[in-house]
Amino acid sequence: MPSSLRTRLRSIRTAVTAVAVVSAAAVGALLPAPPVQAERAAPAPTPPFEQQVLFKASQDPGYACFRIPAVVRTTKGTLLAFAEGRVNDCSDAGDIDLVLKRSQDGGRTWGPLQVIDEGAGDTHGNPAPVVDRESGRILLAETFNTGRTDGKNCDVPCDRTPHLQYSDDDGRSWSAPRDLSDEILPKAWNSWYATGPVHGIQLTRGKHAGRLAFAVNAETWDGSRVSANHAALIVSDDGGDHWKVGATDSYPIPPDGTYRQKPSEMTITERPDGAVYVSGREQDGTDLGHRTHTVSRDGGDSFVAPFRAIPDLYAPQVQGATLQFGGRLLLACPADPDRRRTMQIRSSYDGGRTWDSVDRGTTVTTDWSGYSDLVRADGAHVGLLYEGGAVDARDEIRFARFTEDWLRPRRGPDPTTRDRAPGARPAAVLGGPRETEGRFGGALAFDGTDDAVRLPFRDRLPLGTRDFTASLWFRYSATTGEQPLLWMGGIGTNQPQVWLRGEPASNRVTGLITTREGAAPPRSASVRTTSAYNDGQWHHIALRRGAGRLTLFLDGIQTGAADVPGSVSRTSPFGVHVGQRLDSRAYFAGDLDEVRVYGRALEDAEVEDLRTGDAPVTRDTVVRLPMDHVRDSN
Repeated sequence: MPSSLRTRLRSIRTAVTAVAVVSAAAVGALLPAPPVQAERAAPAPTPPFEQQVLFKASQDPGYACFRIPAVVRTTKGTLLAFAEGRVNDCSDAGDIDLVLKRSQDGGRTWGPLQVIDEGAGDTHGNPAPVVDRESGRILLAETFNTGRTDGKNCDVPCDRTPHLQYSDDDGRSWSAPRDLSDEILPKAWNSWYATGPVHGIQLTRGKHAGRLAFAVNAETWDGSRVSANHAALIVSDDGGDHWKVGATDSYPIPPDGTYRQKPSEMTITERPDGAVYVSGREQDGTDLGHRTHTVSRDGGDSFVAPFRAIPDLYAPQVQGATLQFGGRLLLACPADPDRRRTMQIRSSYDGGRTWDSVDRGTTVTTDWSGYSDLVRADGAHVGLLYEGGAVDARDEIRFARFTEDWLRPRRGPDPTTRDRAPGARPAAVLGGPRETEGRFGGALAFDGTDDAVRLPFRDRLPLGTRDFTASLWFRYSATTGEQPLLWMGGIGTNQPQVWLRGEPASNRVTGLITTREGAAPPRSASVRTTSAYNDGQWHHIALRRGAGRLTLFLDGIQTGAADVPGSVSRTSPFGVHVGQRLDSRAYFAGDLDEVRVYGRALEDAEVEDLRTGDAPVTRDTVVRLPMDHVRDSN
């Protein structure tokens, strides 16, 4: 749609709103006054959770798509919700405007859409707003690049440049953007550059109180390829008049295209101890996990340590947002470790050192969901601005309000079952599987609804490129559904993983591995039986990787396939679950006993010992769950 037509549409919407207000006032003057009420009815109680659609192409003409939300609260208590208004399509490098809606009642109602920076054919996006509490000025960092009309991404290297505009009237009007390249775009950061996208902060504690800060990530182009990634904080000590590059963490990218870390799209929060917690999206590094974090203790001048990925914080590759809320540090992010869906709020009670697992988080929606931002909406509510949709995460941008009462209360320790592997901690027992008679002593019975056993992460669990053997006993009668027995690693077609599961509808039991090697695409290998073994009797299964073969043992009968080289645990979030898929979308209904994993390929005779007797724990034992007893956390 041409820019002039979009402008006319916006003018028409504004005029219609004004006429409606005048007309309503005129009609009201002609009507008789309502009778005087002796006593005004008490206002309806505010629900602990409510949400509405804030940006959507069908309700905001002139745009094909809205993406990349960011939100702040001004010194006057007004909420400012920013987004990219994508004119022609939903691609990242087309004709993109920066747009805004305002709320003066904590996010209950919102004003009309304002275009605060028109791309006019180019890309103006990545909003990173921050409020100066001393002056009341709202500053908006953003990134520009030349727009495209073919729906493709920006060429590499991309001509991305940082800009800044501001408002001194509570977000009603905005200055023209000014280019910040001379201040915060080092010459070596010559490929990709991105502000935010998420709110920045103003520090309130320590010698840097009053400092403004937001995050950027950038890449270096050496003339033939991207050779480094940079994650940095950008800070200002004069209310946003001047900016500088502060804490920086850079990672080289070698010629083969593999790298350890690539933190990006970082969200920052000042903790109660004055430290700045930085949480970022981890994109395709060899470290385990899709979320990465670090801390600055000197007001954003430096990081105390390089970024470190969090293997067991389940999330897809996506931007997220953090916010301090009372005694909790909140994280808004989809919880599906493979795909952008299931927006969830998770809590940390130790400043981001550890995070609640997905079973302890509070789910906002099970729809597709993507980028997000958090804001303190008023004295009692947090506001969540997020991408969501029933069909696609880019369908619309929603605004949700919730209280702390809506969040799940902090849960005490879970019941546990012992893990006899060397150096192992007890495994968490979830849902409530009951003890039952096992193949060797006791076993656990799983209800197929929410029962599972999950191992706490430790460095020995990822099997990497090693040979291994995984073994367990199972008994079930289910005739439908996916029946996960053991899951290690990630999930989906692109993530390294190892799993064993029953597939009764297909009359088989399957063992599968997915691997990554170097910069090559992921590859999978699987082995299957010709029976589901769902006869209600105990059966022994083992999956062995070794000597270039993947072998499945079922009651001593072998089925083999060619191995695929590479790591079965790289890049993706990592978990070890018994009786549950990693994304919690399938649970086992039946009994499980004697779950073992060895960090080597056992000999045929050793696998037979697992089937016929209680083989000893050795130094090669990675997991050894007898599954014979549940210990109450109380």
